[in-house]
Amino acid sequence: MGYLNFNKNELVNLEYSLSLELLNTNRAGGYTSTTIVGCNTRKYHGWFICPIEEFGGEKHVLLSSLDETVVQHEKAFNLAIHKYPGIYEPRGHKYIVDFEFEPTPSLTYRVGGVILKKELIVVHNEEQILLKYTLLDAHSPTLLRLKPMLAYRSIHTLSKANLYASTQLKFIKHGIASRLYAGYPTLNMQISRNNEFIAVPDWYYNVEYLEEKKRGYEYQEDLFSPGYFEMPIKKGESIIFSASLNEINPLWLNRKFDREMTLRPPKDSFGSCLQNTANQFIMRRKHGVEIVAGYHWYGCRSRDTFISLPGLLWDDPKTYKSVLDCMSATLKNGLFPDIVDAENSLYNSVDTPLWYFWSIQKYESITGETDTIWKSYWKKMKSILEAYRNGSNEGILMHENGLIWAEERGVPKTWMNALVDNVPVTPRYGYTVEVNALWYNAICFALKLAEQYGDKKFVEHWQNIPSLIEDAYMKVFWMPEKNHLADYVGVDGQNQRIRPNEIIATSLPCCPINDEAREDVLKAIEYDLLTPKGIRTLSPKNPAYKGLYEGSVKERDSAFHQGTVWVWLLAHYVEAKFNLHGKSFIPEAKRIMSNFEQDMTAKCICAIPEMYTGDPPHEPCGAISQAWSVAAVLYIAHLIELYEKKSVKKQTVKNSNNRII
Repeated sequence: MGYLNFNKNELVNLEYSLSLELLNTNRAGGYTSTTIVGCNTRKYHGWFICPIEEFGGEKHVLLSSLDETVVQHEKAFNLAIHKYPGIYEPRGHKYIVDFEFEPTPSLTYRVGGVILKKELIVVHNEEQILLKYTLLDAHSPTLLRLKPMLAYRSIHTLSKANLYASTQLKFIKHGIASRLYAGYPTLNMQISRNNEFIAVPDWYYNVEYLEEKKRGYEYQEDLFSPGYFEMPIKKGESIIFSASLNEINPLWLNRKFDREMTLRPPKDSFGSCLQNTANQFIMRRKHGVEIVAGYHWYGCRSRDTFISLPGLLWDDPKTYKSVLDCMSATLKNGLFPDIVDAENSLYNSVDTPLWYFWSIQKYESITGETDTIWKSYWKKMKSILEAYRNGSNEGILMHENGLIWAEERGVPKTWMNALVDNVPVTPRYGYTVEVNALWYNAICFALKLAEQYGDKKFVEHWQNIPSLIEDAYMKVFWMPEKNHLADYVGVDGQNQRIRPNEIIATSLPCCPINDEAREDVLKAIEYDLLTPKGIRTLSPKNPAYKGLYEGSVKERDSAFHQGTVWVWLLAHYVEAKFNLHGKSFIPEAKRIMSNFEQDMTAKCICAIPEMYTGDPPHEPCGAISQAWSVAAVLYIAHLIELYEKKSVKKQTVKNSNNRII
């Protein structure tokens, strides 16, 4: 029995099986995702989903599903499952007897005396998926039918039957090539052996996606099938189906599948599962390496990228730098785009450029390569600081006290950026607690580099600012009656709602508050916001607190930062505790990390979601797999490892001294 175990007796129970989703990516923007029984419950689900450069790199669902049918004695058993209004049809899940995720997702079906195994491979760095069907047992001649169901639409929309879809097919070796609409690439569907394709072009109406219905979106779609492949399959024989943007030689499919299988990373422990998922966020494109913020609906977001980098790529500094280089090229007037590659992306996030400094600091701590940092990023870093100091961007300006004031009415400038009816839910206008802590940290780091590499002009211009900030920070943010920091300070004074953002002030390499204040802040967070799954965004004692994340789009956006639990903040809590207590915090850090092990076989397999509900039992919500959530848990693991090594080293030195004595 492997590390990842599933309740095989519950596979036919749709309440169980439809709640478990799988995600496999090709590390280039494409992916396969569905539930473990193959029933799509989201518009973002599908077997072949890829970015299309002609459409700005937006991901599109080409092959929604592949329906399998086993035929014996002229009797057909359809193994697929779709949701239609009021019914599931066909109900192929009732034939499932096993599901495994290691080394690759696989389903085993039993139909009478027939036992058929299906295995999935998403080819890395290529736009191709492979589905392998192996007939493990059969006592009579058996036919296998494979019927592709096509969508050809953006992951954010749904397809409807229309007269514009092209039913024309091109027959290629052991398969067909189809392109439903002009402007799209051709989808080549080929099989590893001879087969017969029976053209039966038809629309399948009102396929339903239940998760979209829950989220308040349109949830019915029409899918087009050009027909089906049919071929005999013998006991012990394997047949491979390939979907690709390129026509391939099907005679090589068996060898390619076997080769790809050897490249699958192990998923035999908590750590290996997390690392496997971390790799799925890395997207290698023609213009550089990016990080996908989350699946399914997020693309590359600057803030998420910088916060995620240390956790995702701690052990891969080469790729870490490639991401930094790619993101550095998007800097404009001291700011980064909120969404990379998006048309008309906004440049208005006040904290994102300061996280850029933090991610470079972490790169230095991992690699020690200060020369590389100086050559690659120094000019960019200087330009950011100057833009903030000079007020080059609307609503962002350094005041005489050294602090950054950020205010642009109607525009949320921090990570708490949810909007309802175009009005910020948490506007946070003025001095914000984490922005000014990050600002202080950025200046201190820049001064260290400037002094090391002899930029005297920069040192002269900036050397007095840190002391200004130190004097102002506690005066502006500290609330003596509450013994912690204000979340932000606006024209009406201190906002006294306890929120998690002050954690960041306690965890940074250069911290604007003393150890006593850091302890008090962490105690306040522990009392009101800390949960087993992360940090709440608002105290349950506050009248505005929302403990659940459900309902319409408006209702969910209203709850986004009003009580939901975020995992990424937990990394900063743990780092702050390590900074204050050293190795004595190792047992508690391990306990915190272990709280996520159960998520390896819940919701999205091997993944950690975007957030959790504020109320116990803290159900997963938002995106099913989020980069900075996975990165946070991996970062905690790296911190534990670092402090364990320090402890061993210290003990070794002590033992050595004892021997000398």
